[in-house]
Amino acid sequence: MALLSDFLPTTRKEMDLRGWEQADVILLSGDAYVDHPSFGVAVIGRLLEAEGLRVAIIPQPDWHGDFRDFKKLGRPRLWFGISPGCMDSMVNKYTAARRLRSEDAYSPDGRHDLRPEYPTIVYTQIVKQLFPDTPVILGGIEASLRRLTHYDYWQERLRPSILLDSGADAILYGMGEQPTLDLVQRSLEVLDSGHPALAYDERGNARLTSEALREALSGLPQTVTAYHSAADIPGGIRPDDLVLHSFEDCLQNPRDHAENFHHIEVQSNRLQAQRLIQQTGNRWVVVTPPYPPMTTEQLDHSFDLPYTRLPHPKYKGKRIPAFDMIRFSVCMHRGCFGGCAFCTISAHQGKFVMSRSKESILREVEAITRMPEFRGNLSDLGGPSANMYAMHGKNMKACLKCTRPSCIHPAICPNLNGDHRPLLDIYKAVGSMPGIKRSFIGSGVRYDLLLHDWKDEALNRAARDYTHELITNHVSGRLKVAPEHTSNRVLSLMRKPSFKLFYEFKRLFDQINRDGGLRQQIIPYFISSHPGCRAEDMAELAIETKRLDFQLEQVQDFTPTPMTTATTMYATGYDPDTMEPVFVARSPQEKQAQRQFFFWYKPEERHRIEAELIRMNRPDLLKRLFNVKPNALSAVKNKKYNQPHHPKRK
Repeated sequence: MALLSDFLPTTRKEMDLRGWEQADVILLSGDAYVDHPSFGVAVIGRLLEAEGLRVAIIPQPDWHGDFRDFKKLGRPRLWFGISPGCMDSMVNKYTAARRLRSEDAYSPDGRHDLRPEYPTIVYTQIVKQLFPDTPVILGGIEASLRRLTHYDYWQERLRPSILLDSGADAILYGMGEQPTLDLVQRSLEVLDSGHPALAYDERGNARLTSEALREALSGLPQTVTAYHSAADIPGGIRPDDLVLHSFEDCLQNPRDHAENFHHIEVQSNRLQAQRLIQQTGNRWVVVTPPYPPMTTEQLDHSFDLPYTRLPHPKYKGKRIPAFDMIRFSVCMHRGCFGGCAFCTISAHQGKFVMSRSKESILREVEAITRMPEFRGNLSDLGGPSANMYAMHGKNMKACLKCTRPSCIHPAICPNLNGDHRPLLDIYKAVGSMPGIKRSFIGSGVRYDLLLHDWKDEALNRAARDYTHELITNHVSGRLKVAPEHTSNRVLSLMRKPSFKLFYEFKRLFDQINRDGGLRQQIIPYFISSHPGCRAEDMAELAIETKRLDFQLEQVQDFTPTPMTTATTMYATGYDPDTMEPVFVARSPQEKQAQRQFFFWYKPEERHRIEAELIRMNRPDLLKRLFNVKPNALSAVKNKKYNQPHHPKRK
């Protein structure tokens, strides 16, 4: 059993147990503190601890009243690090219809009242009020995806960089290990240099100030900083910088915002990116290029740190839903080259897949087998996309020049090495470990990678072997896949493959189940109201899924989240890839008119769907969906659709 001293300290008492008078870095998180590699604050805390720093964590501080939670550990020697948690706070709190979610998955007992909206902004402003000259560094997905002008769905407006809204000193965007380590090293060098802007306590001990930190931040990759004039930008505006349309221009002209996003996405996914600069009022926001993708050794180091893999003892007897989901799962890689238009993964983790070594993965699995409540079943051996492990470009020189946001859309890149053998080797090794009964794949699977003709029989055979292994040994009764839509036009805007591939994969899935005497289901995910999707596209989706005998469960209305292609379409009405206009369903009525088609099989929805198809003057779709004969259409038209539907009692 883990002891209190096995966790990073969260209180003054825990700091005293370690003999600390002051922490070097204090991390504030909008999530409960779970000491697990799936929780970003735990990762950064353990990483800094391994460098010999004294790191403390303040999870879910109370932002009301006298701010005692923010004051209880004093000020750090270097800086405060602030993260909203593992999810954007607004996505975590609200549904696509802007309704409160049933629970906060990252809070004890799922409570909703333990974090504010936009904790990145709220926490920073409180810290700056209490400790005005102490540096504040932002990290995590909320700041990462709001690093430049972005559309906020919950306020229905464009907002400037969250760096300006919060008043922080810098953002470390993306997965934060590399910039954090370098910033700490630079911060310590500034501290040791006797910089004139350093502050001192009554004992003469030096600490960093915001002014002194500027030297450490200068030119640091993967950061966002702000300056009061173009002349203040380190090196000035250089010929190779990419100067975006200003925030004010974007407010006046949506097309400018769409053009900006195209550049931002391209640079986010390049191995040799340009510096981005955007003016907002009298401030200039500068985004430095990201670090190269982490090496296997670097990623192993991050995952091999001494996590307890448990929630802090303060939560004893309380359930943290997100922990329940991942406690017996293993993340094998980061990054995703799918480039889906509605997904934030590449904007945060990048499109280049970074994979752990087999040895590191097996060490984590072995640690899980020692957990008291483990019963032999791993809930997930995966990553952002389960079957991208160890995949990369065959010729990395070609990748250096690449500007595509996706390696598999509109077609799979001939330079991609889609070898599934390393993944099969991991599955086999995990399956042979003592204490392991089964390992399931809970992450999404890209079936387009499985069905592709790789022009190499060894790779094609490996894909077939992987498909068979996945379906026969790693499905817990239901395999979830994400075709997302049935319309090829909508799928193209989503950067997803044709629905014909789903038909092919389902046929293969059913055949393997029949051959193996298995009774398993394939569960598809679909999205309504994605930019470009109209009500008739959803009617076709209903017809197609009915033909496949699906009664859909895994469905959602499109939620515009910051820094995605689809959100840019939603906000501007333009496709940033082509700058062509795109239809967008924005009103609640338009969204509901699309969403209802998911539930064509429910009697209470049928009369509304019939009414919508008649309103659209599409009796052809009505006939195909409900088999309404032409001579019955007049009766359908005469129904009183505003009356409540009462199914006949038996």
